[in-house]
Amino acid sequence: MMVYLIIDSGATQVAHAMLVIGWGLIPITLFHLIPFTLSALAWRELLPAASRPHTVTVIWIRWIRESINSLLPVASVGGDVASTRLIHLRGVPGAQAASSVIVDTTVGVSTQLIFVVSGVALLLMRSTDRNSLLVAGTVLLAMGVLFVAIAAFLVLQHRGLFAGSAKFARRLMPGKWLTALAARASMIDESVVAAYRNGPVMLRASLLRLVGWAAGTGEVWLVMQSLGQPIGVADAYILESLGSGVRAATFMVPGALGALEGGYILFGAIFGLPADTALAISLSKRVRELAFGVPGLLLWQYVEGRYHLRRGEPRARGSSRADVGNRSQPAER
Repeated sequence: MMVYLIIDSGATQVAHAMLVIGWGLIPITLFHLIPFTLSALAWRELLPAASRPHTVTVIWIRWIRESINSLLPVASVGGDVASTRLIHLRGVPGAQAASSVIVDTTVGVSTQLIFVVSGVALLLMRSTDRNSLLVAGTVLLAMGVLFVAIAAFLVLQHRGLFAGSAKFARRLMPGKWLTALAARASMIDESVVAAYRNGPVMLRASLLRLVGWAAGTGEVWLVMQSLGQPIGVADAYILESLGSGVRAATFMVPGALGALEGGYILFGAIFGLPADTALAISLSKRVRELAFGVPGLLLWQYVEGRYHLRRGEPRARGSSRADVGNRSQPAER
């Protein structure tokens, strides 16, 4: 779909727009460090104070998490699983590591919903023509469905979602390992509920995530500056929030491929932006995802490889000692 949109909008014009941005892609990519760091700090707030890793550790694990979710076909959850494992290996208890990622994901989607709705409100304050009303109505409908999903997920979390799932699995496939899994799942449920009850922590995490979503406005603003078609901060905020809404609604699609491009063409038309310019906004984000995500995936492979090598060393040493011991024993006659 993305390829079709590029061809339909004029591949030459789109390529020209990307060439116009040129070296501007460097500051655009670097600017992403601001909202990214804010999201990492929000997650760190949700980690237990007694075993909370250093900020730098949380940032690079968050980097891996975002890289996996952005570039791999894992329905935006593969990175969450990987980050749970990595943060646990850094000393956070398993149940609290899992609950921190679960709550962080919930906080992230909830604040993203607020960000998108605020952008729709700004859009309607700017214009109430037919196109604006159509876009606003469509986005609000999608966010309404997302709100119901978030509310249901929250209710299930408070009613023992993970322990209940483990018990159900145990009925289908009885086994000792499932009994142990059910016990660990109960600990995750308790840790999740405890996190939600910590009002100050939840407030700090939510504010950091909300500011992070809003900070993404700067990326769109920089793209338009690089294209020589500057827009106001309010218009950049609207475009970024609507694009964020598309990502939220199409989280099952890897990287929202095609959907994001189509969304920006539709939203850009409201501001009188030609299709090639709107596509350039989306493609600049794709370039940033690659520039940011590929090193993150390589870091993930390095960390996992190093961990497995360390696990193998004691076994190798033990095996070597056993061999030496066997050789030192005199042969029986």
